[in-house]
Amino acid sequence: MSFEKIKAAKNESADFMVNEITHIIKTFEKREPGSKGETDAVNYMKETLEPIADDVKLESFSVTPRAFFGWIYFTVSIALAGYICLYFLPVLTVVLFLFAFSFLIGEFLLYREVVDPVFPKAVSHNLTAVIKPKGEVKRRVLINGHPDAAYEWPVNYHLGGVAFVAHFVITMLGCIYVVVLAIISIAMNGVGFYLLPAGGLRTACFVSLIFIPFFIGMYFLSNEKRVVDGANDNLTGCYLGIALLKAMKENNVELENTEVGVLITGSEEAGLRGAKAWCKEHAEEYKNDGVDTVIFSFDTIREAKFLSVNTRDLNNLVKSDERACNLFKDAADDIGIYCAKGTVPFGATDNAAFNQAGLKSAGITALDHNLRNYYHTRRDTYDNLDASCLADTFAVLTEAVKKFDEGK
Repeated sequence: MSFEKIKAAKNESADFMVNEITHIIKTFEKREPGSKGETDAVNYMKETLEPIADDVKLESFSVTPRAFFGWIYFTVSIALAGYICLYFLPVLTVVLFLFAFSFLIGEFLLYREVVDPVFPKAVSHNLTAVIKPKGEVKRRVLINGHPDAAYEWPVNYHLGGVAFVAHFVITMLGCIYVVVLAIISIAMNGVGFYLLPAGGLRTACFVSLIFIPFFIGMYFLSNEKRVVDGANDNLTGCYLGIALLKAMKENNVELENTEVGVLITGSEEAGLRGAKAWCKEHAEEYKNDGVDTVIFSFDTIREAKFLSVNTRDLNNLVKSDERACNLFKDAADDIGIYCAKGTVPFGATDNAAFNQAGLKSAGITALDHNLRNYYHTRRDTYDNLDASCLADTFAVLTEAVKKFDEGK
């Protein structure tokens, strides 16, 4: 059948993806969330899809591109103020550190819009394109990726992923150390104003000075002056879906009752904002229209040995849809391509937003979660793509769509 022809031509589809990703990076401006470059890239994808798909829809939404890492300025500044209070009013240290962590937990751990209102707004876009079946729509599969690119992470670029994670961990340990000292000080001396007396407690407080450079270094966790190319993260996710629709059109694949679509969600790097905006507009409609719908959400398809369908997302807090995950994993097993079951232990993908909205979604990545030197750095370029990884992932996606169409 035609799906077999599509799988057999996986290398041609991978070449198409590499060429299109290269064209976007060479042609358009940098694609930070809500930027002209992101808008131009999405419009280019729209023009590519219009001759292929039966229905193409572009929707705009408001986003605050720099808010997602804006928690750093609030958390670090308030924590530093709390650290100073350790020496004369430790009860205020505890209060300020708890307040500081509310920004980290809300914005970064839970991906809520905590500090967004104080940052400048921009306009981003979501793009949906579908090939309709010949008959009644009984099943629907959407293939998701995000077109925007991240701000560079300087520590990962200059020192590597181990140093990046170590910096973050040491900073968090420093916060715990300072709060524990403050609690001990309160237990020993009460909640009033006083200077720390000489002795072991004062020495322990002075030892905490070693954490100050790590606190201050957090201000430079993300460099908003440099936007990476984002070839792997995540033009690969966008073009897996586009390539499949293109191949279906060229091979005259007309399904009887299954709608196949591409869902490009903007501003993922700003905290999944495009996926959240799309869900706000469409989740209830898709859950209540009687159509069996699954979403395959792809992000950073670069290393075949780490190809994984992620059963949990968003700092391991959100569960993916079990059936969607099994569908993709079984497809990989059936055609002999390695795919593990994993999680997203740090950060998130758009898959999390879909599942939070009650949709059936599986997140698929192909990267080592022990950060590679190309992740969120200027090394994420078109000449750092892996065509064979794209080809194999495309073959698995094709098999998964075929199995879904067969009612599995």
